[in-house]
Amino acid sequence: MRYLKTGLTHHDPALATPGFTLYTPLDLPKTLLLNMAGEEVHGWDIAGKSTSYTHLLPNGNLLAATKTGDSPTLPQAGGLMRELDWDGNLIWEHDDPGQHHDFRRLANGNTAYLAWTLMPGEYSKRVQGGLPGSEHEDGIWGDVIREVDAAGNLVFEWRGWEHLAIEDYPLGPTSNRHVFAHPNTLFPMEGGDYLICFRHIDLLVIVSRDTGEITWQHHDAELGGPHDAQFLADGNMMIFANRDGLRPHGSAVIEFNHLTGEEVWSYRGNPSHTFDSSFISGCQRLWSGNTLICEGMWGRFFEVTPDGTIVWEYVNPHSFYRDFGVSIGDVNYVFRAYRYAADGPEIQGRLGAP
Repeated sequence: MRYLKTGLTHHDPALATPGFTLYTPLDLPKTLLLNMAGEEVHGWDIAGKSTSYTHLLPNGNLLAATKTGDSPTLPQAGGLMRELDWDGNLIWEHDDPGQHHDFRRLANGNTAYLAWTLMPGEYSKRVQGGLPGSEHEDGIWGDVIREVDAAGNLVFEWRGWEHLAIEDYPLGPTSNRHVFAHPNTLFPMEGGDYLICFRHIDLLVIVSRDTGEITWQHHDAELGGPHDAQFLADGNMMIFANRDGLRPHGSAVIEFNHLTGEEVWSYRGNPSHTFDSSFISGCQRLWSGNTLICEGMWGRFFEVTPDGTIVWEYVNPHSFYRDFGVSIGDVNYVFRAYRYAADGPEIQGRLGAP
C-alpha cells in the first residue's frame, strides 16, 4: 500500500511540473523544501511545533505559525506567527494566543489570520447539536478573522457569531461542543474580501471586508468537513472535500462554479477508499494545469494531470508520536504542501534546477 512507503515514490519528468515542494511535518519544529527527486534541499528551523503549515512569500521569506504555551487547548491552536528570511533570521513576529489554522500576508503588508475567542453567552446558548455536555471547560469558542498591520496593530476584526445564522447550522451528533464552527481556511480575495471554510458545519462563505456582511454562502453536507477552499485564476472555486464519515469512503478534490454549483473537475480515488483523509489536507492548482494534492492524514502529497494520472508522489518520512485523535501512534500528518517554480519570485534561482 502506498502509505507504507516514504520519500519519493513516483516521478514522471515528462508530465510533472518542475519546481520545489514546501511542506511542514505537523507538530515538528521544521519546514522542508524538496526538489523533484524528493531530496531535502533547504529547510528552516521554525523554533516551535508547527500547528498547520508554512508558506513562502514573494520575497522568498517564510511565514510560519507555531504553538505557544498560552494558546487554548483546541485543534491547530498556534499563537506565534513569524516571518523568517531564507537563512532563518527573524524578520517579523506577532503573538496572538487565539490564532489557529490559517494565516496570510496581504498585498498591503498586513497579516490576516483566523482566531478563536470565547463566544458571549447569548450566542453560545444558540449553538445546536453536538454531544450534550461536551463544551470546552471554558465554554464554547467562536470564530474570528483578525487583520494586523506590520506593527501588530489590529486594523480589522470579524466575529462570526454576529453574522452567521447559528441555529441553521447545528453541529454533527458526534462533534464536541468546544468550538463553533471551526474554520480552517482564510482565503484573501482580490478587492479585500475573504473566503472562509467552516469544517464543522460544511459551510463556505464570502465576507465583505468593507461591511462584514456575508455576501455568498454554500452549504453542502457531502463535503464532509472540507479544507482549503480557494478561488482559481479562471474564477472557479476548488476545495478538498474530506468526506469525513460519509459513504462511499473516500475524499475528493473538487473544482466548481461557485455561482451555479456546477462541478467542473474533480479527483477521486479508484477505488474511492484509496484516496481518503478525514481531516486536514489541501490542494493547489499548478501553473501547468496539473494539481498538487496533500492527503494530510497519510502525509502524502502527489501531483495529478487533468485526467487524474499521478505524475509525482512523495510521502513524509518524518513522524511524531500521538496518543489521541483520529489515529494514534507514530503519525506523519501534513496539513498542506505547496509547489514553487524555480524561476518564481519565492525561489528566484536560489536553488538552481529543480
